[in-house]
Amino acid sequence: MKHLEEYRDPRLARALLDRIAATVTRPWTVMEVCGGQTHAIMRHGIDQLLPPGLTLVHGPGCPVCVTPLETIDRALAIAARPEVILASFGDMLRVPGSRDDLLRVKSRGGDVRMVASPLEALKLAREHPDREVVFLAVGFETTAPGNAMAVKQAAAEGLTNFSEIVSHVLVPPAMEAILGSPGNRVQGFLAAGHVCAVMGWREYEPIAAKHGVPIVPTGFEPVDILEGLATVVELLEAGRPAVVNQYRRAVRREGNPAARAAIDEVFAVCDRKWRGIGLIPRSGLGLRPEFAAHDAERKFDVGDIVTEEPAVCISGLILQGLKKPDQCPAFGTACTPLHPLGATMVSSEGACAAYHRYARGIEL
Repeated sequence: MKHLEEYRDPRLARALLDRIAATVTRPWTVMEVCGGQTHAIMRHGIDQLLPPGLTLVHGPGCPVCVTPLETIDRALAIAARPEVILASFGDMLRVPGSRDDLLRVKSRGGDVRMVASPLEALKLAREHPDREVVFLAVGFETTAPGNAMAVKQAAAEGLTNFSEIVSHVLVPPAMEAILGSPGNRVQGFLAAGHVCAVMGWREYEPIAAKHGVPIVPTGFEPVDILEGLATVVELLEAGRPAVVNQYRRAVRREGNPAARAAIDEVFAVCDRKWRGIGLIPRSGLGLRPEFAAHDAERKFDVGDIVTEEPAVCISGLILQGLKKPDQCPAFGTACTPLHPLGATMVSSEGACAAYHRYARGIEL
């Protein structure tokens, strides 16, 4: 299949591994930002094939994982209301709040529905004019255009019964926070290819220059990841803090202008909490005042719900690349996919879920 089989070619992968091994002369630590990349690395065993001294750590690029606990608790409070249909992507249904998750609310009679896109939630609002339809709009820049278009369409149609719980986060401020933290060990990044497909990679250039780190937008197949790693290592060895685009078949420097315009029309940059990490200034998106009628947190007056993160889960350290999942005392014992302590064990892009699924750090 075009753009799939050739990016899983064992001969190309072997050649790239040889190229990496021939380049590395000293220890380096590289962070793959995206949880999809983390799962691909674990699934294909890439982490076990790299030369000694080249360490991969896992970043905060799992949108489910970084959705703050208080956002989940606000969604739970709204979902429990009898007049509400709460629509959500599937991964969010099992993410634990402080006491519950959305599936438990559903089991007690809450009308919680899994949808594949915000447009499905918008359709529910049309079909149920007597109900309030609330969409849990989480994610990075990747899902922001679709969520923006749903709000814009609801406003155009006068669907006053449609609203969103908006918890969008932005990648560059998170990278800045990681690089500026006292315990930072990251020396280079594989940037999330799908985010760059929307936003481009110009916004990474000042980060690379300021912190002296190479950043390589990278795809999700084994050859993509290995080529991205080879490029990062070559830049590190040469002392070149540049941005080089590996994902050329999908990413342009300017990104997708139409998608960016939709985001800018509906959302404005705001401060945002990240689960396990805390507040990162100007790291999120919120609805602009002209779309306030579609802001579910305001409509249902749940903005005063504030929740502290539990100390037992170290997902924040994992999302910052300071710890790996198998370094958590609860990993695979008190915390499993069936009984998760944190979102990183729930999401299909979570690092803990990847380690558990592919048996890293688990006695077999």
